[in-house]
Amino acid sequence: MTDMWIEPGKTIGILGGGQLGRMMAISAREMGYGVAVLEPAPNSPCGQIADVEVIAAYDDLDGAKKLAKACHVLTYEFENINSSTASFLEENLYLPQGSDLLSITQDRILEKRAIQSFGVEVVPFKEILTLEDLKNGLKELGLPAVLKTTRGGYDGKGQHVFKEEGELESVWDEMGENGPFVLEAWVPFEKEISVIVTRSVHGELKTFPVAENIHINNILHQSIVPARISGATEQDAIRIATKLAESFNLIGTLAVEMFLTKDGKIFVNELAPRPHNSGHYTINACVTSQFEQHVRAICGWPLGSTELLKPAVMVNLLGEHIPSVKQHIRELNGAHLHLYGKTEARMGRKMGHVTVLGNSVEEILHDINESTIWK
Repeated sequence: MTDMWIEPGKTIGILGGGQLGRMMAISAREMGYGVAVLEPAPNSPCGQIADVEVIAAYDDLDGAKKLAKACHVLTYEFENINSSTASFLEENLYLPQGSDLLSITQDRILEKRAIQSFGVEVVPFKEILTLEDLKNGLKELGLPAVLKTTRGGYDGKGQHVFKEEGELESVWDEMGENGPFVLEAWVPFEKEISVIVTRSVHGELKTFPVAENIHINNILHQSIVPARISGATEQDAIRIATKLAESFNLIGTLAVEMFLTKDGKIFVNELAPRPHNSGHYTINACVTSQFEQHVRAICGWPLGSTELLKPAVMVNLLGEHIPSVKQHIRELNGAHLHLYGKTEARMGRKMGHVTVLGNSVEEILHDINESTIWK
């Protein structure tokens, strides 16, 4: 792939069959590409869109070999892909993103140290291997503090918020065998914000508008764009995302999640080296979606415009929202419904999202708050 150009008609392989892979596959199809997916479960959200569905575990090298035979370029839709599988595919197939950033973002300690090494601030943290480490870490960082597994865990899974020292030993008895951990200081942030940045195989780099994110029970509920922040804060957030993308020699897409404090200070919270839930608004609200941009980046196209066409609010649909959304979605003006093709609507499971466009964020939020879908 000397010219790093994957022409339409070729096949893009996707590691992971979830909703991110599905939306990536839809964009790839619109651009004229075939799609192959590796996923342990049949009829996955991405598998429903793909031409080739390889049913295999993420650490199954035979499955990886089957995927390699079916595609011309490879990408991934979530970062918990087995790094040895990614390394094998990098050696035997064209994986423009490489496996280095994937490996770093799979481990919260490695990720935080890498971010710090580029001169970007993260939330104060301590590595925790033993109960004694935890006791000392809580003394140093103070209460409250958040204990997280260094690998795995998402949407609040694999973590515990310490509010008092009395719960220390009982929590360790419950979680201790799942270590190592990272203990993070509790930052009294005013807002959570994120930036999606994309860098192509040719080094072209673009950022999407800053999103303001609201979580409920550690699961993203709303992304509000444009974020209700100052122009100076917006530029700081974009500068941080750009610096990280360039420092990591990013190819593809990187989501940078950040905390904004009342005094305007920004701490990077987490990274995701792929399209991200907080960038779903781009499908309807930007000239180019994060998914099309990702395909452009790995296939050697010029990057598209990231201009925001209209203010937007993206709201996640969880399992408990599905009966109501089917009944009331027609009442929500300017709403774009996206369902992910999942058959089982479990409590707290992401089943889809709605993006609402309008003349202003305030107008959109008023309409959403009046809706009975999320009540």
